[in-house]
Amino acid sequence: MVIYSFYIFDRHTECIYSKTWLPPPSVPGATPQQQYDAPMISTTGAAVNSASDPHQHSNPNALRSGRSAVSAANKASDDAKLIFGTVFSLRNMVRKLGGEDDAFISYRTAQYKLHYYETASNLRFVMLTDTGTLSMRNVMHQIYINLWCEYVVKNPLSPVEHKGGAGVRNELFELGLNQFITGLIGRTGSQ
Repeated sequence: MVIYSFYIFDRHTECIYSKTWLPPPSVPGATPQQQYDAPMISTTGAAVNSASDPHQHSNPNALRSGRSAVSAANKASDDAKLIFGTVFSLRNMVRKLGGEDDAFISYRTAQYKLHYYETASNLRFVMLTDTGTLSMRNVMHQIYINLWCEYVVKNPLSPVEHKGGAGVRNELFELGLNQFITGLIGRTGSQ
């Protein structure tokens, strides 16, 4: 199983959390190790790079990498908007064609599979995986119950509303999510 990315949208349609583990599968000539070594993009809009030094602004390569981080953040933001628009349209189409009792769960293309989970509080969890992955609905429910509720909802310092696209910045949630997904990939990869 390969997990490409994970998004959380609030009830105001804002992307409040996104995490990319792998680049899209259409990266030409990239080996699997190069895909795992690719920078991760977080909701703060910056590429996660532990070796970057904020005091190296005089270096033109640092400025170029800063620009590429900003363009990567803009691309991540655009991707989140496209994903939410797709989910919103498909969910409405399913409800109109099938009635209120039908629910949109996932869809698959030749490149990826999109999994969707909506909570009672209108939080929307979206996960992009490879096409061979079975339903991730239970996995996203576990992320909501065990990670989101424990580390974000029960945290008195975490804002209730994330206005203006302010994302979730909770280190425990991010670490827990990373461990959960890594464990999930490791479990399914060994079977």
